[in-house]
Amino acid sequence: MTDENRQQNSRPGADGTRRRVLTAAALAPVLAGASGVARAQSTEASTARGPRRVPVPPVQTALADWRDVGAVLGRPGDLKRNVMYHTGLPRRDLRVVSRGVVVEPALALGSHVSFVRYADGGTMLMGDVVVTEDELQTFSDVLYEHGIAQTAIHKHLLSQKPDIWWVHVHAHGHDPLVLARGLRAAFDRTGTPPPAPAAQPRPGALDTAGIDAAMGVKGVFDERIYKSTFVRRETVTDGARVLPPGLGATTAINFQPLGGGRAAVSGDCALIAGEVQVALMALRRSGAQLVELHSHGLTDEPRLFFVHFWAVGDAVRLARGLRTAVNATDVVPMAGAAGG
Repeated sequence: MTDENRQQNSRPGADGTRRRVLTAAALAPVLAGASGVARAQSTEASTARGPRRVPVPPVQTALADWRDVGAVLGRPGDLKRNVMYHTGLPRRDLRVVSRGVVVEPALALGSHVSFVRYADGGTMLMGDVVVTEDELQTFSDVLYEHGIAQTAIHKHLLSQKPDIWWVHVHAHGHDPLVLARGLRAAFDRTGTPPPAPAAQPRPGALDTAGIDAAMGVKGVFDERIYKSTFVRRETVTDGARVLPPGLGATTAINFQPLGGGRAAVSGDCALIAGEVQVALMALRRSGAQLVELHSHGLTDEPRLFFVHFWAVGDAVRLARGLRTAVNATDVVPMAGAAGG
């Protein structure tokens, strides 16, 4: 081999090394800003993979314990099952149309964040946030500046205008106010409006008794949207922590009245791997359209998958069909569960 050939053969490796060095230098500030998120995620993953330990349980709190968090977020929250401090942030500022239906905020445009205190003194933040495509990148950047991770970025609706994304956020810390300030900073970079009085339910708009009978659970109204909710039967952990029922492991089916007994339905089912295919087939046979199949978390056990779906038609008939998909999963009814 000639010296010229040797030099030519060596150039790709040298060029590749230079590219890697330059890339590392360019990314250094970003990586430094995200180091807290990376360490937290690495710790959770290592704990999940390491020797089996007794998971840390959540502890009960009172609404007054979260008063300062509510003040930072700029809106009141509610306490679910004496464990989860939940805050809803509906995107009432948006007029979103999907498949010819004007989507009401409570159907599929509600951001929901929850704080849970644990027996080790730590606090978990978990939520699902609605952002426009124009807001997504800046929202993500601010989350990372404040040590808040993203565990999923995806769609809940088929074609929609404007383009909307749903971001799952996740963090742990010993000071819930630090988590709340970071979350508020990210929300402030979106068009999420201030709180407003909730619209009054209209019980006569849907045959709720028929939906309840078909779904096998007593639903609740969230504004004009009727919601049927189920929770995974088994205990679900996230890394080293037990998730309280209703956090990160629910099946939610929402009905928006369209008149004449018809409804637009947006929902998602929480599944383990062995349930996925049967549930997908059942959804299609019910007349539902499949939107997304993905995970919401990174270190959940058992590993959960979520299928989002959409349907339009007679509400009770759709409910009967959707019940077959629910029956393919190991869930139990959870009454009184408006919100996320």
